[in-house]
Amino acid sequence: MNRVGVETVPDPTILQPTDAIVRITSTAICGSDLHLLDGYIPTMVHGDILGHEFMGEVVEVGHEVRRVKVGDRVIVPFPIACGHCWFCQHDLTSLCDNSNANAKLAEKMFGHAPSGIYGYSHLTGGYAGGQAQFARTLYADENLFTVPEGLTDDQVLFLTDILPTGYMGALNCDIQPGDTVAVYGCGPVGLFTIMSAFLLGAGHVIAIDRFPYRLARAAALGADPLNYEQEEVLEALKLRTGGRGPDSVVDAVGMESHGLGVGGLADAVKQTTRIAESDRPHSLRSAIISVRKGGTVSVPGVYGGFADKIPLGAFMNKGLTMRTGQTHVHRFVPRLLEHIVKGEIDPTAVISHRLSLDEAPHGYHIFKHKEDHCVKCVLDPWADSRPTGLAPGAQ
Repeated sequence: MNRVGVETVPDPTILQPTDAIVRITSTAICGSDLHLLDGYIPTMVHGDILGHEFMGEVVEVGHEVRRVKVGDRVIVPFPIACGHCWFCQHDLTSLCDNSNANAKLAEKMFGHAPSGIYGYSHLTGGYAGGQAQFARTLYADENLFTVPEGLTDDQVLFLTDILPTGYMGALNCDIQPGDTVAVYGCGPVGLFTIMSAFLLGAGHVIAIDRFPYRLARAAALGADPLNYEQEEVLEALKLRTGGRGPDSVVDAVGMESHGLGVGGLADAVKQTTRIAESDRPHSLRSAIISVRKGGTVSVPGVYGGFADKIPLGAFMNKGLTMRTGQTHVHRFVPRLLEHIVKGEIDPTAVISHRLSLDEAPHGYHIFKHKEDHCVKCVLDPWADSRPTGLAPGAQ
């Protein structure tokens, strides 16, 4: 727990006839990876390869692969879809029935198993991740999306996870023209949620965080920044919405949300000791309390276990709707590619750092501790080690 390193391991090989091997050209550190690093997602094993945001070039395919060919430049969605089960056929690919090799383990935790996920514990299959130079990808024809000519890695890398996650977080709000949407967390998913909310017709987006540099990024996207260390959130949201509250509130933080005062300290203690809860749900509680009556709470932030003191009374009596889930990435890639090509979404806006793969431990450190104005680290698996640097144009 709390240790990540770079090691030399054997190259992956084709294990099933539907596999493909991808030479990774770009990968990234995700906020969800921090839950693994901090030990709050169970079933990690020493030596597991992290990373579920990666893309690259196909260098080998199994003999049953038909659509994908060697030389294709592809992105790899983080949930693994078989393409044939009931859930995949209904575009619910993060719930695939066949791709999680450890489904029985997940069923004990959740009742039913989610799909397999690259680099995200043995609870989701134990598959090697993409913070590496090569990766074995499963069900290649169903999971690898070819990158259109003329698009850079930076423009499409985040289609593997955080851009569709932010988009689904906004889509789950059922935004009507002119709606007010509040977003907890101005990390990469929160920033993509803000972009998506405006794209879907929101008239006012309120961005909630406590780090000025993250709030500045949100403001640059057109959001109304709210620093919860300087303003009490419930009252501030009432003030900014004429007393009614936002139409929707998005929890883009998840299980390690930061709370203030005695309540925040109590959450930290309960999570650390696993007494009453494994997840810190401060942002979720606040979302339920602050959204307007009859409104929607959207939860793209990851939760992995149990949370204490969720205000179900407020949820029921206010007549709220909650929508959540791991992202069905495959459903959203085609439409988001169109938005990127048209210039309606700029995924590069979230990149703050570019590092070599050897520098990944440093990337994890600055990302976790919010140092050096770190928002998103992109890793180059083939770069020589070099001094840490900001991405071009980063502030």
